[in-house]
Amino acid sequence: MFTFVEGSFMRVHTDISTLPAFKAPVITIGSFDGLHRGHQAILNQVKNLAKETGGESVIITFDPHPRQVIYPKAGDLSLITTLEEKIYLMEQFEVDHLVVVPFTVEFAQISADEYIEKFLIDKFRPRYIVIGYDHRFGLNRQGDIHFLKWYSHKANYEIIELDEQIIDNITISSSKIRKALERSDLKTATGLLNHPFILMGKVIKGNRIGTSIGYPTANISYQNKIKLIPPDGIYAVYVQHNSLIYKGVLYIGVKPTVTDDNKRVIEVHIIDFEQDIYDENVTIEFIDFIRADVKFDNLEAMRAQITLDKTAALEILNRTSSSLHSKSEAIL
Repeated sequence: MFTFVEGSFMRVHTDISTLPAFKAPVITIGSFDGLHRGHQAILNQVKNLAKETGGESVIITFDPHPRQVIYPKAGDLSLITTLEEKIYLMEQFEVDHLVVVPFTVEFAQISADEYIEKFLIDKFRPRYIVIGYDHRFGLNRQGDIHFLKWYSHKANYEIIELDEQIIDNITISSSKIRKALERSDLKTATGLLNHPFILMGKVIKGNRIGTSIGYPTANISYQNKIKLIPPDGIYAVYVQHNSLIYKGVLYIGVKPTVTDDNKRVIEVHIIDFEQDIYDENVTIEFIDFIRADVKFDNLEAMRAQITLDKTAALEILNRTSSSLHSKSEAIL
């Protein structure tokens, strides 16, 4: 499992009309949702090849996810990582550039020839393209790796085909990660991801019921509504705020003991933390599932259970290190 380290020099580009002239770029293209073990193998291959050839590593991804544009009414897409989270994870691999391409209806309709000539060649001038056998592009997915290889002779780039096992593992892993998260199996998800599942969000005001019973919570708002959220319940988590890491107990649910509005919320009690952090951003690292959500007879019964949950969370976190912090940071 890798450790999150701040201070990356990766440059993020979101305007493809103002891209720099990359030096002998080694590029790869994909959605990279979750940035799990399979994706990490690709990034390492791109980075290592760039170092060997004296070029720059360039990762190309899309926002929004292509399926949101091509199948807008499907309603079955859930993202393991939002764009913000993906960028945060990418920074750990010391690649030189991440290019976020706005995926639009117009972009989806360009031909395979235009994709190569006006997008790949004109924008990137690649020296190497690291790609899988199943990569498809252009209108109606006309283009494939064979088409890219055919074009390479006149465009002066070389295709590096990814191992078929890596590509197959990516598909299998993505499906397994989603299923594991959907059943609160964080240990399996973490193993497949090679890092804990994370959630980045902003702290917003809540009803302060937690404060009234001695367990104040930070209410978390997240922008991307197709972000995959684990099932309702209590979780042991780490919380990163301003480069410091804190232990926490996180709640997901509709708060049946105190309200009947059926509104799902995410709240985290940050242990030994008393700062006012409204409107500030936090990164939450899910470590383990503690229990399912239940309705209590009264607030005192709920408070007693939260005390037990806190103890359980501390037992889990005391034997599990956070990946979020660098050596210069302290877990509190």
